Amino acid sequence: MDLTQARETKAQLSDFARDLAERHGVPASPYAVGDDATPADVVRAPTLSLGLAPQGEGEFGIAVRYRLGVPTARSFVRRLAAEAGDAVDVRRTGRIRTLGAQVRPPVATARALGETDRVRPLRPGVSIAHVDVTAGTLGAFVVKAGEEGARYVLSNFHVLAGSPSAQVGDVVVQPGPADGGRAPGDRVGTLAQVVPLTPGEPATVDAALALLDDGIEVDPTYPVGAVTTTAVAVGGEAVAKIGRTTALTQGRVTAIEMDDVVVGYGDELGALSFDNQIEVEGVGGTFSRGGDSGSLVYREDGVALGLLFAGSETGGADGTGLTYCNPVDAVLEALGVTLAPR
Repeated sequence: MDLTQARETKAQLSDFARDLAERHGVPASPYAVGDDATPADVVRAPTLSLGLAPQGEGEFGIAVRYRLGVPTARSFVRRLAAEAGDAVDVRRTGRIRTLGAQVRPPVATARALGETDRVRPLRPGVSIAHVDVTAGTLGAFVVKAGEEGARYVLSNFHVLAGSPSAQVGDVVVQPGPADGGRAPGDRVGTLAQVVPLTPGEPATVDAALALLDDGIEVDPTYPVGAVTTTAVAVGGEAVAKIGRTTALTQGRVTAIEMDDVVVGYGDELGALSFDNQIEVEGVGGTFSRGGDSGSLVYREDGVALGLLFAGSETGGADGTGLTYCNPVDAVLEALGVTLAPR
C-alpha cells in the first residue's frame, strides 16, 4: 500500500477494533476503563497500538502492537491481522515505560556505557536531570526567537521536571542525581518550560526545557556535528542516538504514526496514551535503556527525527525491546524553540 492507502486502512482498522471492543464489552481505548480505574487497569485494557510499518520503497503495511498476551488481546490481534491481510506487522511489546534511570547509584552509574560523569562543556548525550529526579539524557541545545544569548537544554518532561508539582526555576544538575549530581556544585540551569502531561488525557510529546545558567559552556557538535535541521520520519530510516546509558547506538525506524502507545509513568501520572509516535528497533544490539530518555534520534546524515522517551520490554528483532520517540517537529513546535545553530 502507498502512504494514503495505508492511512485509510489504519483508520478502518481502528474503527473495526472499536466495534470488536463494543461487542465484547471491553475498553475500546486506554482511558475507557471508568473514572475509578487504576494505572494497572489502564495498562491491562486489551487495547492495541496501530501505526504504519514500512515495507519497501514507498510501501507500507499496518503495524499492530499489543502489550500483554491476555486472551482478549490475542483474539483482537488475530481478527485485525485477518482483516489487514498480508500487509501487517504484528508484535507483542510487553509493558512500555519511560526511560529515565530506574535505580539509584552506584548501580545506575555502574551499568551505564555513556557519560555519567560531570562534563564541561556540556554536550548531547550526557547525564542530566531535575535535582529530584534520577537521571536522563541531554538531547540537544535549542533557542527561542527574540531571546538573544539565552540557550536552553532540550530533554523530556520526566527528566527535567519529573512531576506535575515541579516548578519553573527548579534546579537542574549535570550529572543527574543518580550519577552523583548535587546542587549547588553541579547546577547547570533551571527548569524553564514543560509541555504538561495530564492523567487521563492523550498526549503527543514528553518534553521540557532547562534554561542554562550564564557562563555554562556547551559543545553542540558532539558526536555528529551540530544537528540543526529536522525531518518527518517516513519509515525505514537508519538512525542513531547518543544516550547517557547505552551511549552511541544504531537503529531502524520500524513504524510511524503509532497511536494509543500506552506508557507507564509511575504513581503520580499513571499510564498515559501517546498518539503519532515513532518506533525504533536496535540494529546490532539494544537501541536504548533506562537513562536514555531525552536523547535526540537522528538520521545517518545528522538530521533530527525524534526525541526518545520510552521503551518496551520486548518486540525488537533481537528481543531487547522497541524504543518510542516523539516526532521532533512536534516537540519543537510545542515548546516554541528551534535547534541551536553552531
